[in-house]
Amino acid sequence: MNRTDPYMQQAAAMPAMPEVATKLLKSFERDDVSLGELTALIVRDQVLSAKVLRLANSVRYSPSREVASLNDAAACLGMITLRDLTLSACMTGAFPKLPGFDRLAFWKANLSTGVYAQTLAKALDADPDVAYVGGMMLRTGQVLMAMVNLPLVADVASQAHALDSRISFEKSIIGRTHPEITAELARHWKFPDVLQRAFGAASDPMEAKPFSRLGAVLRLASVVTEARDLGEDAVAALNAVQGPLVNHLKLDLEWVATHLPDHATATSGAEGMLG
Repeated sequence: MNRTDPYMQQAAAMPAMPEVATKLLKSFERDDVSLGELTALIVRDQVLSAKVLRLANSVRYSPSREVASLNDAAACLGMITLRDLTLSACMTGAFPKLPGFDRLAFWKANLSTGVYAQTLAKALDADPDVAYVGGMMLRTGQVLMAMVNLPLVADVASQAHALDSRISFEKSIIGRTHPEITAELARHWKFPDVLQRAFGAASDPMEAKPFSRLGAVLRLASVVTEARDLGEDAVAALNAVQGPLVNHLKLDLEWVATHLPDHATATSGAEGMLG
């Protein structure tokens, strides 16, 4: 891909992720971050600490009592979930506020895509925790595209009314897709290789060489989010717009229907991420 492209340049120009996020990303490839070390890292950043606590107290995690401190969060949630929450909170703080860009709706969609990706990964022999982070990150390329040319991104949004049609409109109008830009940002931020490949593959999972199971999970999770935002049945939507991919994966849609969390739970906590 041409790195002189303005969208690719924007991805490469983004500030580095916070130290805690960088260390957590490394933990996906080698288990060298302890629960105590993670808690100590988060405590050093008061804004991040507040976001993590708000997420820990959201409906999704249904704590039996208020999670009042990071030590409480660590005890209640465990290392993996606390890591996922912290990375989610780091991501929201990494992108600027743009006029005319609905941040709350955007991060609700990201959060639910992460949750649905985590669920789908369990059905498709992919790593659920890596899938969660991938789902949270997948659409961030849209922000970078808007930073370069907001009117053009708005033009895409105004035309992409059909379910799962945005990527094809991006390709025809802008010449780039948001998963491609996200993949470049993931390279810049040194995300694990499996995520970098998955973001690129999510643009067209069936054409990706080699096939990326995680990329397929991310695309399907995005479809579920779109369908539920529109009040449509998620399983019917998967069959309608990604039937060949569903068949290729031999995805058990009955299992999906009974295991997907409801949409209110999947989007719970987005407001706290932006606080």
